[in-house]
Amino acid sequence: MRPTTLIVPGFHGSGPTHWQSWMEAAIPDARRVRGIDWEMPALARWAVAVRREIDAAPVGVWIVAHSFGCLATIAAAADRPARVAGMLLVAPAEPQRFSLIGLADACATIKSADAALPMQVLPTSSVLVASRNDPWLSFERASVLAARWGGRLIDAGQAGHINADAGFGPWPAGLALLRAMQRAHRHIPLGSVEAASRGPVRGRTSALARLQHQTRQSLNLVTRNR
Repeated sequence: MRPTTLIVPGFHGSGPTHWQSWMEAAIPDARRVRGIDWEMPALARWAVAVRREIDAAPVGVWIVAHSFGCLATIAAAADRPARVAGMLLVAPAEPQRFSLIGLADACATIKSADAALPMQVLPTSSVLVASRNDPWLSFERASVLAARWGGRLIDAGQAGHINADAGFGPWPAGLALLRAMQRAHRHIPLGSVEAASRGPVRGRTSALARLQHQTRQSLNLVTRNR
C-alpha cells in the first residue's frame, strides 16, 4: 500500500482552476485535507486538521501544501516525522503576516504565527518552491524558512504566488517535483532514516500542544482587552 498524497490548500482554499485541484485529480491516491474553514486562517485549527489526516492515513502521507497551508503542514508534521514521507511546500505565506488567531493586526501583544512555528530543522524531507515576486513572501525570507526547516529551496523565478491567478492551473513541473521526491525515497517508505526511528510526539511536549496553548493565551488576551 502506498502513502496517501495529502493536498493542503492555503488561505481562501484552492478552487477548481488551481494547480492543487489539478494535481488532486491527477494522483490516484490524493485527497484534500478536511475540516478547515478556508476563510479563517487560525494556525492551530488548521494544524489539528492536517495532523488528523496524517494519523488517519493507513500507511502515511506525502503532503503537497500551498501558502498558509504550508505553515499548518509544518506545525502538524513536526510531531509526526515517521508518518510523513515528505513535504512539497509551494509559495509559503509569510508567517509574520498572521497572528495565532488570524491575519496579523495592529495589536503587537498577539504573538505572530512565525514565533509559534518550529525553529529547528525537521527530520522529514521537504522541498520549498519559492517565487521571486511572490506578494505573500519575499524570496529572501523563503530562503530563510527553507534553511530553518531543512528543506531544499527551488527558485521558481517570476511566478507570483504560484496560484491560479498567476497562471498555475495544470502544473506538470510541480507534479514532476513530487514524483522526483518519491523516487528518491523509494527505499525509505516514510520519512528519513532518522525519522523512521522516532515515534510520534504527543502530550504537552508536542509542537501542536504548545501551539494550542499559545493560541488560547492569545484568545484570552483579546477577550481581556475588549
